[in-house]
Amino acid sequence: MTSKSSLTCEMLLTSASTRIDSDSSRLDAELLLSHVTGLSRTRFRAWPEHEVTDVQAAAFEALVQDREAGRPVAHLLGRQEFWSLPLKVSACTLIPRPDTECLVEAALDLPLPKQACVLDLGTGTGAIALALASERPDWRITACDAVAEAVALARDNSNSLGLTVTVVQSSWFADLETGRFDLIVSNPPYIPENDHHLKEGDVRFEPASALVSGRDGLKDLQLIVDQAPGWLVEGGWLLVEHGFDQAQAVTELFRSRGFAGVETRQDYGKQDRMTLGQWYSDAPVNAPVSNRGGVDAQ
Repeated sequence: MTSKSSLTCEMLLTSASTRIDSDSSRLDAELLLSHVTGLSRTRFRAWPEHEVTDVQAAAFEALVQDREAGRPVAHLLGRQEFWSLPLKVSACTLIPRPDTECLVEAALDLPLPKQACVLDLGTGTGAIALALASERPDWRITACDAVAEAVALARDNSNSLGLTVTVVQSSWFADLETGRFDLIVSNPPYIPENDHHLKEGDVRFEPASALVSGRDGLKDLQLIVDQAPGWLVEGGWLLVEHGFDQAQAVTELFRSRGFAGVETRQDYGKQDRMTLGQWYSDAPVNAPVSNRGGVDAQ
């Protein structure tokens, strides 16, 4: 029989909260304790005097030490919720961020065919593709990633959730089979290689290949914008996430390539976070820009 320790849930949570250097230290502690005890966070508040077992206390302490060292909670738990979907995560991919749900919302808002063909470039965990599949089961969604481990993870998530997404290995468009899409969506790397944020927070434990994109952070975005027209149907859409301070530069990439109706939208924090445009082969270069909730039109 597993013995009880003299430690209660509240004692452990209070101690861990003071040790974890995070803006969400209490939440982090609750998620970790819930993981080892099987109790909900609501239960901690209703029953703070509940005593944990010695085994649970030891397991919790090991997780807290890892969190103190900076390891992301998602990596410690092996999962992250996105669009209300429980996704398995690993150190081979980017951890899905809540603000990327805005990209999903923007995609769902587009006037696409009922059986639209959609491509998610650089899928990582499969978060964007799977969120779209959960809302639009008739869409034919392909997701690709250059990293074999990420491809395996996205397929695992697809199978676990029972959502139909075709996951393939490809460095952007390079290894895709011939096809045309009604929508291409991507959350590519967009952090400049010398950005100080790379030495802070969770990103220290995430792969540079999922974060960094050249000197100015625009290398991959430029490649995607340049090559996307060759993979879009007439009137198809390109929708990308980018840095909060890159909207003007990305807008210019879209306009210079000839996309129409270019528009920048904001994330939940009111930061310019995504840009979209529609492709017509006969559209004039530098077509007018829309600024709904985003950068000023030029």
